[in-house]
Amino acid sequence: MMLSLSDGPLAHSCAYAYTGGKPFDANLPTIVMIHGAQNDHSVWILQSRYLAHHGYGVLALDLPGHGRTPGPPLESVEAMASWILDVIDAAGVKQVALAGHSMGSLIATAACAMAESRAGSNKSPQIRALALLGSAYPMKVSDMLLDATRNDEAQAISMINLWSFSRLNHRPGNPGPGFSLFVQARRLMERQPKGVLAIDFAACNNYTAGAEHAALVKQPVQFILGAQDAMTPAKAGRNFAQMFAQSQVAVIDQCGHHLLGERPEHSLDHLRTFFAKVFK
Repeated sequence: MMLSLSDGPLAHSCAYAYTGGKPFDANLPTIVMIHGAQNDHSVWILQSRYLAHHGYGVLALDLPGHGRTPGPPLESVEAMASWILDVIDAAGVKQVALAGHSMGSLIATAACAMAESRAGSNKSPQIRALALLGSAYPMKVSDMLLDATRNDEAQAISMINLWSFSRLNHRPGNPGPGFSLFVQARRLMERQPKGVLAIDFAACNNYTAGAEHAALVKQPVQFILGAQDAMTPAKAGRNFAQMFAQSQVAVIDQCGHHLLGERPEHSLDHLRTFFAKVFK
C-alpha cells in the first residue's frame, strides 16, 4: 500500500506500508509498526500478518530511504517521528498504537510525545499505546561501529549480525534445514541503499531527548526485551521503562536483539496480549 504525503519532511512524496495481507481499513484499531536501523517492513512479517487477520488494521512501514519508500533517509529520530505522524494522518486513522523495534522504538517514543505536544490541532492522531521492542535509552553506538558504518559497511553489517542474536542458539542460527537467521538478517541489511546504515546509527547515537519525550508519554507502554541482547541490553531497557508513567516489561529468554526473527511467536504473544487490553 502506498500513501501519498501532502506535507511534512517528504511533502508530495509517498510512504510504503505493508498491511499484513488484508485490505487496510482505517476504521479498525490500527497498529503502526516501525522497523529498526537498516531494516524494512519485512522484519514484522509474522506479527503483521497475524494482527491483520485478527481484527486490526496494520501499517508496517518502510521509513524514507528504506525498502520501498523513496529517500532520502531522514537524519534524526525527531524527523522520522514527525514523518510517522504525517503518515498516520495520511492514512486517516485517529486511534492507533505504535510498535517500534530498536531505532523504531526511539521513533515511536518521540512520535507519541510530539503528538501530545500538538494535541488539539487538526493533525493530532490519538496514540493509544506504545510497544517498544529491543529498546534502550540512551542508544549509544560505539566509535568503532560508527566508523565501520561510514567506511566499511560490510564489516559493520557483520558486527551487527554477530551481536544481534543470542549465543544460546545453534550456529549459524539454523532453526531448520535450509534456513539461516543470520543469512536472512544480513541479506535484508544488504538490500538497503548504501549510506543508510551510517545515517540510521548516527540518528540513534545523537538522540538526546529520550527522557524528555518519555516524560510526555502518559499512555501504557509495553517493553519487550531479549534476555541475551548485546545491542540494547535488557538492563538498559528496564532503565528506560522507568522513565515512563505507565510501563511494563517482558523479557524473552534465550533471545538477543533480533526478537522479531529469533523469537517471533514469543514477540507476537506479548504484542497481541498488550493490544487486546489497549483496544478492549
